Amino acid sequence: MKGVVITEFLELVENRFGMGMADRVICKGGCPFHLGYTSVGTYDYQELIDMVRALSNETEIPVPHLIKDFGKHLFHQFRQSTPHYFETVSSTYELMTQVEEIIHVEVLRYTPEAELPRFEFPESEPNTKTIVYRSTRPLADLAEGLLLASIEFFEEQLTLHRVDHAGVPGTHATFQLVSTAP
Repeated sequence: MKGVVITEFLELVENRFGMGMADRVICKGGCPFHLGYTSVGTYDYQELIDMVRALSNETEIPVPHLIKDFGKHLFHQFRQSTPHYFETVSSTYELMTQVEEIIHVEVLRYTPEAELPRFEFPESEPNTKTIVYRSTRPLADLAEGLLLASIEFFEEQLTLHRVDHAGVPGTHATFQLVSTAP
């Protein structure tokens, strides 16, 4: 996992809960890089999971809720750091197709060893757009947070439905974006 994801998580923790909490989360998460993470480093995704669990234990906020909130935070950070990706799209569904078809292609060009999630876009019913998430990492909650923040950003009248599939929890989910517009 790229260090930017971990450093953004720690920034979120520090902003919401304070620097002391960020330090405790790193230490209690048992993370080997307690002396510092860098945004350009590469780390085991389990370190992020361990820190989220440590934060959950400290705050009594459920892990899935924390990961979804982190997904929302990441959306806003990506929007600020890469505004050009948002200039040509006007919906969550368009943005997600761009993530799969353009952004992930660029990431792999610079970091061929990156293990990115896959998004698939099967045909959907009228007024519904379907996005299938697949990953080796159990981060469907993160994807859900990104989707929720995107829906809010684009001011879409949508309801997000999620169905988790069999296998390792959080690695395969289907999201349906259902229009609530009259």
